[in-house]
Amino acid sequence: MFAILKKELNSFFSSPIGYLVIGVFLITNGLFLWIFKGDFNILDAGFADLNSFFFIAPWFFLFLIPAITMRSFSDEFRLGTIEILKTKPVTNWQIVNGKFFGALSLIILALLPTLIYTISINTLGGEIGRLDSGSTIGSYVGLLFLASTYTSIGLFTSTLSSNQIVAFLLAIIICFLLYVGFDALADFDLVPGIQNLGMKSHFDSISRGVIDSRDLIYFMSTTIFFLFLTNLKLTQE
Repeated sequence: MFAILKKELNSFFSSPIGYLVIGVFLITNGLFLWIFKGDFNILDAGFADLNSFFFIAPWFFLFLIPAITMRSFSDEFRLGTIEILKTKPVTNWQIVNGKFFGALSLIILALLPTLIYTISINTLGGEIGRLDSGSTIGSYVGLLFLASTYTSIGLFTSTLSSNQIVAFLLAIIICFLLYVGFDALADFDLVPGIQNLGMKSHFDSISRGVIDSRDLIYFMSTTIFFLFLTNLKLTQE
């Protein structure tokens, strides 16, 4: 698995992909949070919090993560290297996990520089305007679990087509539906508690600073489910 993980990271940073992904994520966030005037601008908010960042980050991830994962298996199928990969002394699960943790590592590297935001806001806020550390830590934990689920979905869709664009679009659609689709259905009051099937309600719950085992189990089980589908599809190839 570690050989696959290393190979994935090397492929990201031996080309502009890794640097582009991290750069786009940080620049876009920086523009919305510090430069552009509007509801997301932290300086215009008048109080010290990172709610704007934790609101827009899942939406950026909705496009960013499928862009990272779309080539994971699509390229292997298109170039025919999947057969070579399968002849190596690794199991399908090791291949899937290696690619999963490789992509997730890149996302974590993109998130790490955003910790500067917490230092900046604490400095600007002074003693009175300190950040709520509980909700901030919870929100980062929520982002990591959300990113892992998005990544597993992106890996699965990359096994469905040798066309990267198709894999990219399918990942966006599934992530979007799971993130806000059930919340939208909840507005119709057809099935009580249906929003709990979606990612947004669980992400919002963790973001309040309360790490509930039900939320963690939801994200872990959803991630494992899509990784299982990825492994199943890989076995059929």
